[in-house]
Amino acid sequence: ATRLLKVEVYSVKVACKVASRFAHTVITSSALNKANSSQEVFFEVDLPKTAFITNFSMEIQGQTYTGEVKEKEKAKKQYEKAVSTGQTAGLVKASGRKMEKFSVSVNIAANSNVTFILTYEELLQRKLGQYEIMTRVKPKQLVQHFEIVADIYEPQGIAFLDAYGTFISNELLPLVEKTVTDKKAHISFCPTMDQQRKCPGCDGTLIDGDFLIKYDVNRAETLGDIQIVNGYFVHFFAPPDLPRVPKNVVFVIDRSGSMAGNKMHQTREAMLTILNDLHEDDYFGIVTFDHVISTWKGSLTKATTENVSEAKGFVQTIQQSGCESYVSNGNRSVSMIILLTDGMPNSGVSSTPQIQKNVHDAMGGNMSLFCLGFGNDVDYSFLDVMSRQNQGLARRIYEGSDATVQLQGFYKEVASPLLSEVDLHYPDNLVNSLTNSHYKQLFNGSEIVVAGRLTDNSLDNFLVEVFAKGEDFIVKGQASAQEWDILYPEQEYIFGDFTERLWAYLTIQQLLSLKETGTAEEKGNATAQALEMSLQYSFVTPLTSMVVTKPKTEEEQEEPLIADKLTEGMRPSGMGGERGRQPVHLALDGDPHFMIELPEQEDALCFNIDDRPGTIFNLVRDQLAGILVNGQTIGDKKVAPDGKVNAYFGRFGIVHQGLGVRLEVTTHDITVSQDGKQAKLLWSDTASLKGANLDLQVTKDRSLTVTLRDSVRFVVILHKVWKQHPYHQDYLGFYTLDSHLLSPSVHGLLGQFYHGVQFEVRDMRPGEEPEKPDATMLVKGQELTVTRGWQRDFRWDVKNGENVPCWFIHSNGNGLIDGNHTDYIMSGLFKTV
Repeated sequence: ATRLLKVEVYSVKVACKVASRFAHTVITSSALNKANSSQEVFFEVDLPKTAFITNFSMEIQGQTYTGEVKEKEKAKKQYEKAVSTGQTAGLVKASGRKMEKFSVSVNIAANSNVTFILTYEELLQRKLGQYEIMTRVKPKQLVQHFEIVADIYEPQGIAFLDAYGTFISNELLPLVEKTVTDKKAHISFCPTMDQQRKCPGCDGTLIDGDFLIKYDVNRAETLGDIQIVNGYFVHFFAPPDLPRVPKNVVFVIDRSGSMAGNKMHQTREAMLTILNDLHEDDYFGIVTFDHVISTWKGSLTKATTENVSEAKGFVQTIQQSGCESYVSNGNRSVSMIILLTDGMPNSGVSSTPQIQKNVHDAMGGNMSLFCLGFGNDVDYSFLDVMSRQNQGLARRIYEGSDATVQLQGFYKEVASPLLSEVDLHYPDNLVNSLTNSHYKQLFNGSEIVVAGRLTDNSLDNFLVEVFAKGEDFIVKGQASAQEWDILYPEQEYIFGDFTERLWAYLTIQQLLSLKETGTAEEKGNATAQALEMSLQYSFVTPLTSMVVTKPKTEEEQEEPLIADKLTEGMRPSGMGGERGRQPVHLALDGDPHFMIELPEQEDALCFNIDDRPGTIFNLVRDQLAGILVNGQTIGDKKVAPDGKVNAYFGRFGIVHQGLGVRLEVTTHDITVSQDGKQAKLLWSDTASLKGANLDLQVTKDRSLTVTLRDSVRFVVILHKVWKQHPYHQDYLGFYTLDSHLLSPSVHGLLGQFYHGVQFEVRDMRPGEEPEKPDATMLVKGQELTVTRGWQRDFRWDVKNGENVPCWFIHSNGNGLIDGNHTDYIMSGLFKTV
């Protein structure tokens, strides 16, 4: 979009500096408004959810505007007016599974420059034996100066390092430069404009995706590595070569109606792999539940080949429907429960605090609880708090074709406990303000990190002891300070206060956790302390806001922007989708106006189909998922005086073969057929129909929401026209809400766009109407002349709709749709030919 507005982004620089796992990233972007009038210039950055923004500034015409971190509540009150006008909303929003998006826009005068600088910090977590630095880059245009540079310093020495990009082809691979010496690594990626091009001579950029650096450090010392710098210390503990500890694990699986279909299939697939990975000295059990609880066997069972094979047979039979207690075995073992659910409590006790208390009392601190929240409707905050109250953790499992892989990946993280009840001791009289120094367990491939403040700044050595259960593990050693500036005078990127900032980051993260899980008193103290530290160290956390005052322009007053930190509870549902992509929204409404909204490209395409009323078109067809949507057009009561023949959609036929469901929607009523039974719903009533596989909700004379279990959710909108209107009559609109579970082979006039469409727009020029410019679009290997216009989207506002700007493709969508529009004409409302 920026390219069309004559805004040239001429420089994008990502500089990442890592000292002992603490990463400090600065993203700088400079743009020039080439137009001869002022323009809105946008700056967007995706950053990891685990990071805290620490600084943001804009340089405009020689002046710098710097953000200030303030208490969230105060910032809100101070700028209530700005908030109420919607000026400050949505500076930070969710973006896929691991990232959140920071975005800001500012009005820039003609032929002027702007430079945006964003800084964020995070402690890299070790998972499955490696650290990961992920940078998402989407410049959306060719950039004169583009560079990603990372400098890593690890005193323990770098064991391995890998750097690559999801968008990097074999041609670009040699441009990723890596220099790794014993303790240092330098990585850079600086493609020229020509190297960024999608094809010779075209304006499209290849740079679109994630740049990843993965590495691990050497681990010779059982005690781990201790850094003392400027009065703060940090201790990294992940001893090498420890034997795994046998585990007692109970898998608790939700089999309620909403788990039907694909979710249950993916859960079964994952469980079969997980059972295969059990060691013979592990003990395990399986519990399934809906409103009743069933157990596979009454006690924990040793994971012998025969027992695992029998358990697999049981897993294959777990069906959704529309306990005995397990006793831990042995003494030197780790006990855990892994709960998988997709919903909210709706049977028996439904008060979440009461459930959390019941679970905590029942577990008695003897075992850990790991919760996997499956899909978009899960009450994730509830599971997250409950896990942490029981020394475990929660993970979201996103609906998508890779859900099985996500489940297996999570299990791998907790599959191999090495130590339990790990206590890290430091001298009380020498060390204070310690971060958490007791851990329920240490898993293979992870790492325990403890940081603290020294009572005496000149202190340069002290005794460290680590105790743990498991072969009576005890290790002791001396921690001694290194003179960093003497050892590495040339290393500018070793930011001297990194141990202090790492300590602050870790302390705030743990206080925020206590704010959710502690007693009322603990919650209050944790909140106050986390807020104080967030302000002191300038971190944007859930308690603070980054406030940026934008410069005044002639049209508008000085207007503040507020950036907040997202929490899991704030993330919108429907997030994530397959591979973390934002779902494409498809619509048809009005005089058949087909619309494809593409959030990834922040743009939309639209086209018209002109054919005689009464024609039936195939809109969506997915043979693998067994889904069919056809629509029939209707005309006006009679031709209007201007001679224009209008056509609208007046009937839809919807079939889900697997679920045996057939729906016919007209402007009068909705007919549902399933397993030979039939029901009719009228538009004149507000009604709902809930079945195991189908959920229909009618809002009187407005809309019908259809949810087909584990496949799609869409809305049909009824447009009512004045009964005495001489020409027009009632008609229908069709909108998809959630579609990422359709297979890649989905097709149809709308269906072919479910998985997005790549296009590029260039050469914008005046069109027939002044406010609707023409342009050339490159799509599916063709050049089309397109016109900028807008379309009404009635999905959120049924009465008035909202205008969505889109590129209009002429001649019945020719060149954009596969084949010709006549190829999609069907012989009947439920026919496929």
